[in-house]
Amino acid sequence: MTTIRTKDRDAVIQSLRAGVVPRAGQHLIQVGRAREVETLVHDIERIANGGSAFRIVLGEYGAGKSFFLGLVRSVALEKKLVVASADLNPDRRLHASGGQARSLYAELMRNLSTRSRPDGGAMGAIVEKFIATAKEEAKGGGVTTEAVIRQRLEQLTEMVNGFDFADVIAAYCRGHEEGNEQLKADAIRWLRGEFTTRTDARSALGVRTIVDDASVYDQLKLFARFVRLAGFAGLMICLDEMVNLYKLANKQARDANYEQLLRILNDSLQGSAVGLGFVLGGTPEFLMDTRRGLYSYQALQSRLVQNSYAAGGLVDFSGPVVRLAALTPEDFYVLLQKISHVHALGEAEKRLIPDAGIKAFMEHCAKRVGDAYFRTPRTTITSFINLLAVLEQNPGARWEDLVGAVDVRADDGARTEQEVEPDSGDAPAVASAAVEDDELATFKV
Repeated sequence: MTTIRTKDRDAVIQSLRAGVVPRAGQHLIQVGRAREVETLVHDIERIANGGSAFRIVLGEYGAGKSFFLGLVRSVALEKKLVVASADLNPDRRLHASGGQARSLYAELMRNLSTRSRPDGGAMGAIVEKFIATAKEEAKGGGVTTEAVIRQRLEQLTEMVNGFDFADVIAAYCRGHEEGNEQLKADAIRWLRGEFTTRTDARSALGVRTIVDDASVYDQLKLFARFVRLAGFAGLMICLDEMVNLYKLANKQARDANYEQLLRILNDSLQGSAVGLGFVLGGTPEFLMDTRRGLYSYQALQSRLVQNSYAAGGLVDFSGPVVRLAALTPEDFYVLLQKISHVHALGEAEKRLIPDAGIKAFMEHCAKRVGDAYFRTPRTTITSFINLLAVLEQNPGARWEDLVGAVDVRADDGARTEQEVEPDSGDAPAVASAAVEDDELATFKV
């Protein structure tokens, strides 16, 4: 296996130790889930070909939803898609009248990423790339850059906010040519949905509309077409913690958000959204609870219900719902091997614990906790990395002595699913979970 850079190694190990998803290097520790990943790769290819996609990724808390979404995000970036990601919370949701939907849009745009800007903040680079190609075309045709921009964006004027969108891009171009940084900054603010009043937008850019709660989805469809004109393959939206919609106490608010989801799903299935895909992460209750979940909205239930023939070990990945299956203990063994390999920078001779030590560690966990150690492996992974840290910093320490000294305590603080707060870092657990947080074990070396 190839040598791993220290930067990648630290990014993976530190993230896993903290219980959050690594921003880079997910491929170094990915195990299993080949069919699920293949399904999402096909979706990415469909988006790149001008189509659309809609997937709901289901898994319990700690099942690896966030990790899976992060892996899909990395693949999408490699396929030259633009990716926008955000977590839903009480102040960010799909539909609202108090600014929460616009807040979600603004968060998505702040986290906008490309292959060259994987950490977000790519809005300016995307607009610059579009203007650069327009400049080249204008130079060859003997016309102004703004005329080329207007001509290329003409197809967007039929969409909601399309005219003002073209005006904003033209304003950015003027600011670029005149060295007016304020004008460029105002254009980026409008594109990010950061203007809160039409008066401010008109004063700064001369446009009459802004991105508000009612136009968020329309703006995403518009932006998906724009990134394709800028030379990218399409736009993928990754939304995690969808369970926050399930937790909305007001039925009318829940139904309004579910209706927005229905609109997105219908557009995706009918192919009316060009170069746009959605990947949503949620718990089984978010989908199947007939009182508060998506199944409580009849139109969504009929579209998202599981294939009745996919039973008895048979699977169907052609539908919009992808259920993350549990990894086997063998897969979890491979996962710990990969973590050990990453910790050693890819050099086998520097590994701090042999395969026999990994087996002993798993056997000890199995005796003390049962199969929860691989079904809900987040805490187990943290414990394993703690073990590696002690071995690294204490050259005289022996793994045989440390593994036997691991203290495993069950968490007595039982909580219901409704009371468990969503954790954006549930995903480093790469394996699927079927137990709640109260069943997790705490490992201390």
